[in-house]
Amino acid sequence: MGALSRDEIAERLAAGGYIADGELATAIAIMQLLKRPLLLEGEAGVGKTEVAKALASVHGTGLIRLQCYEGLDQSAALYEWNYQRQLLAIQAHQGGGGQTGSADDIEERIFSEKYLLERPLLAAIRRKKPPVLLIDEVDRADEEFEAFLLELLSDFQVSIPELGTIAATSIPHVVLTSNGTRELSDALRRRCLYHYVDYPDVDREARIIMARVDGAGASLSLQIARMVEKVRKEELRKVPGVAETLDWAAALVGLDVRDLASQPEIVHETMMCLLKTHEDKARMSREVTDRLLGKVA
Repeated sequence: MGALSRDEIAERLAAGGYIADGELATAIAIMQLLKRPLLLEGEAGVGKTEVAKALASVHGTGLIRLQCYEGLDQSAALYEWNYQRQLLAIQAHQGGGGQTGSADDIEERIFSEKYLLERPLLAAIRRKKPPVLLIDEVDRADEEFEAFLLELLSDFQVSIPELGTIAATSIPHVVLTSNGTRELSDALRRRCLYHYVDYPDVDREARIIMARVDGAGASLSLQIARMVEKVRKEELRKVPGVAETLDWAAALVGLDVRDLASQPEIVHETMMCLLKTHEDKARMSREVTDRLLGKVA
């Protein structure tokens, strides 16, 4: 990206479909300057993953995603051997399928690049053009995996016993996301730049709607953003994220709604796009919807 200003970065992210606030644009600028991983923390649905997607668009490069989960180990994240192909090769040798050589020769042959399955972390450091490596929901992985990840992010090389040390062909642009389900280690936090991603304010969410939903004009987008802001202040089990806002906006545009106050029944019926639990749907009665609409108009 080079030495671009915060505003230039924000413009490029917007062109890639992500409307960033000033602090995030600054964080990305420093990320590029220092070549450090960027840790994005925040509630689910605020658009953390979309930052990585937009960053890949800005750089014109690929996005490699590692989805973290409890029990994730190095083999699933780094590499595996293609055991089925290795077994077939051994059977072919034993069956006299034209292959010759000692057991050591066979072992050397089957533990070669031909039988190596790249997983996201290995793939990310072997690309000629630096990709964006998204390590999504790192807080869901356990502490042991986090320690391994820290080592990889420090050296950008991995050791494969059968092949030796593989150094990075290029250093990827690394984005980590966390929903805060567990506390991350101080060591990982020190290794990364940090930015907390909050729900967008009304003006920025309206701009997001206009950028992502065809047919959503400025007036309707602003009404939707104001309504969603009010909904988020209600006592809900699952607060709607930006993705839910965009679904709702697309539904309203598709149903030819141009003003929320003029079609309250449709507004209430389409709230299913925002509400994801039975409890939340019960709380958001028609009376509550009408009350919130009165504050949006």
